[in-house]
Amino acid sequence: MSVSDIYTAVSEYDDEKVTELVNAEVAAGTDVQTILNDGMIAALDEIGRKFSEGTLFVPEMLMAAEAVQAGLEIIRPLLIDTGVKPVGCVVIGTVKGDLHDIGKNLVAMMLEGAGFKIVDLGTDVDADQFIDAAHENEADLIAMSGLLTTSMPEMEKAVVVIDEANSTRNMNVKVMVGGPPVSQDFAERIGASGYGIDAPGAVDLARGLVQ
Repeated sequence: MSVSDIYTAVSEYDDEKVTELVNAEVAAGTDVQTILNDGMIAALDEIGRKFSEGTLFVPEMLMAAEAVQAGLEIIRPLLIDTGVKPVGCVVIGTVKGDLHDIGKNLVAMMLEGAGFKIVDLGTDVDADQFIDAAHENEADLIAMSGLLTTSMPEMEKAVVVIDEANSTRNMNVKVMVGGPPVSQDFAERIGASGYGIDAPGAVDLARGLVQ
C-alpha cells in the first residue's frame, strides 16, 4: 500500500477505494500534503490532460472529481489542523439569470481537488453576491460560469462592478469566466483576467492567476 495506490484508485474512479486508502495512509502517518499532491492532485491532473486531449469525457471527469472529493472529506480537516494553506481562494457561481450548474460544479470540484479553497455560491448569482463573498473570504479569484448566451451581458456587468469594488473595498480579486457561450475574445473584451475553456483549463488558469 502506498500513495501511488491512491493515484490508481482515483484514475479508476473508485471513491470507496480512495476512502479506504486515504484512511490507511493517514493512520500510517503519511504526510497529508503528500497524500493530496502525489495521490489525488497528480491523478486529477493526468485525467484533466486526457480530457483536454479528447480521450476522456465529462462523465469520467465527474467520476474522478468525486473520487478525489471522497479523499478530501478525510484530509480536509487535517490540512487545516496542520496549517497547510490552500493554493488560493476561489468564489465560484453561475451568473444571474442562469440556473445551470453541472459545469460549475465540475470546475469547483476540480479546483478543490487541486488545493484551492472553494466558496460555491450556487446559481443565479449577481455581482454584489460575488463581491460580498470575495471580500468576506479574502478571495483571490471570482469564477463566473454561464450556459446561456443571456449570461454573457451579466458577466460583462459583473466584471465592471468587481473592478470598482477592487478599488473601493480594498480588494485585489481577479475574474475568470467560462461556459459554452464564452470565448477568449469575449473574456478579453469584457476585461476578465482569463477564460477557462474547460474544467482542466480552469484549474491551469487559476494556478497561473494566483502565482
